[in-house]
Amino acid sequence: MKTRLGTLLVCSFVIAVAAFSSPAQAKSKADIRTVTGCLSQGDSADEFMLTGSDGSTWEVRSSAVALGEHVGHTIDATGVVSNAKMHNMKEDTKDMAKDSGMTKSDSEHGHMKITAIKMVSDSCQK
Repeated sequence: MKTRLGTLLVCSFVIAVAAFSSPAQAKSKADIRTVTGCLSQGDSADEFMLTGSDGSTWEVRSSAVALGEHVGHTIDATGVVSNAKMHNMKEDTKDMAKDSGMTKSDSEHGHMKITAIKMVSDSCQK
């Protein structure tokens, strides 16, 4: 009896781990991310909008990089996601809502502090 119960518990654990670690999640959960996209001016002089090639949008700032010099360029931007844990929970909720039939967009939106950039192109592809 104990062997069957132990086997059942182990199998349940393996199934649960497999379900939660599924590679089907396309969005990164890392605190530090690199996003490729088009940089545009934001609402204030030190705020910019990065529209990712995957449809994501990021409100970005930087004290390490002169972002203004790259407005209108396609860049690879590496930075730290603001409030990463809450951001990931919000994105997971949006994914679950879409899986449940909600038709609202599930494209990612967040805030990031840019630490490094690499110019990909001196123009943005629309």
